Amino acid sequence: MKKITNISTKTILLLGGLVLGLTGCSEDDDSGNNSEAIITSQSLKMDLTQFEKEDAGVFMQAFYWDVEPIGDWYNVVGEKVEDWADSGINRIWLPSPSKGASGSFSMGYDPMDYFDVGEFSQRGEDNVETRFGSRQELEDLIQKSHANDIEVIADVVMGHNSGGGLQYNPYRDAEVFSLFNEENGNASGKFNRNFEHFHPNAIVDSDEEALFFAETDLSHAVPYVQEWLWGRDDSVGEFYKSLGFDGWRFDYVKSFAPKWVKAWNDKIGGFSVGENFDGNQQVLKDWVDASGSPAFDFACFYRLDETLDRAQDLTPLGEADNMLRKLDPNMAVTFVANHDTEKDENPDNRISYGNKLLAYSYILTHDGYPTIFYLDYEAFKGQLKTLIQIYNTLAVGDVEIIEANKDEYIMKRSGSGDNPGLILYMNISKQTKQRVVKTNWAGKTLVDYTDNSRATPTADAEGNATIQAPPGSYSIWSITKE
Repeated sequence: MKKITNISTKTILLLGGLVLGLTGCSEDDDSGNNSEAIITSQSLKMDLTQFEKEDAGVFMQAFYWDVEPIGDWYNVVGEKVEDWADSGINRIWLPSPSKGASGSFSMGYDPMDYFDVGEFSQRGEDNVETRFGSRQELEDLIQKSHANDIEVIADVVMGHNSGGGLQYNPYRDAEVFSLFNEENGNASGKFNRNFEHFHPNAIVDSDEEALFFAETDLSHAVPYVQEWLWGRDDSVGEFYKSLGFDGWRFDYVKSFAPKWVKAWNDKIGGFSVGENFDGNQQVLKDWVDASGSPAFDFACFYRLDETLDRAQDLTPLGEADNMLRKLDPNMAVTFVANHDTEKDENPDNRISYGNKLLAYSYILTHDGYPTIFYLDYEAFKGQLKTLIQIYNTLAVGDVEIIEANKDEYIMKRSGSGDNPGLILYMNISKQTKQRVVKTNWAGKTLVDYTDNSRATPTADAEGNATIQAPPGSYSIWSITKE
């Protein structure tokens, strides 16, 4: 056999693309594609920094349930800030900073003294720090975050309280732990409360839901409560802002009317997002319309959980209007996990570990504002750094769903100007999948920017190219550098 020499790299790439182009529709690839012999490298990829979006940035939930070590969490987070900034994180969400009824064991969701962020001794206890640290450590963390161009978001728990002193409540005709003063869980002496400030009271019997601490569910209809939460110049909101916080995550917004979120934001300002724990996208859309605030996209979360874990069928990802991000992407904060889902024993309320990266490949290529969960970043740091960079650069332009079936989901972002956009290929089958797709890149050679596929197909004159995704994984395609 005559030995063939001096074949150019361009010729090899064109031949590889021709072989792929002849494969036709989607097919399983058990033996490997011929183009797998062509190993991609960083030298083929564009420098993505040239495409960084003006609004680039990804949200980080900077805690998990029952963080350790107790009393040192602000310092732990402070050590991560520079790495997060380098990765493309532009905001971090901290737990509620105020002293809770559980003292140093509190995760902040049993608020007692809103003005104690780790500097008062409560109820005769020696320890003054919160589970997360001292006020000084909090302010140091916020200052360091700002120095790295990261905004800091406080968790605002303004629906329910816990930890007050016992008093008779005539509206309930019962003894209730609703007395909050200097001797009873409110050592700061600011925003003292009693039974008149909870439900029921002289103004209203109840507001919306009250699943937690129903007897001490704050009544926002009471002017005193409004004034102390956001109205006064020394309100809770103004105090948080004085600490350096740049925005707010509103906890359990089902427990009060959306107009109160709007009132807080109108007075205090800053970025905000609401926790409306509901998988119905229209419920979420109605809430963001009424509050004027973005919301976590629980509908997106549950669609990903259903398709990846329960049904193992990606078809619903192609349906219209079944997520908040499809109805109103500018108001959708997408996520894969949070402190509640990760501790939930019900598998239907969390995305399995093995499918986490598939879910992140979805939210980090689509529109919406994606959130990274602290523990997931620690577990998948390399892959998530790559996905965050892709989101901050190539994930621009209109979203077009090319294919959505049981095993495959393929989506194209159209790009903008010189930015070529991308194509996401998700594959949950047990075999490598490949499919001919219509790209915007006629005559261009493609590369997978996640390195999950080594193929380097070339699009034909009409833009058709055969791309692939490995089993149980994903690939994200764009053009190579010139």
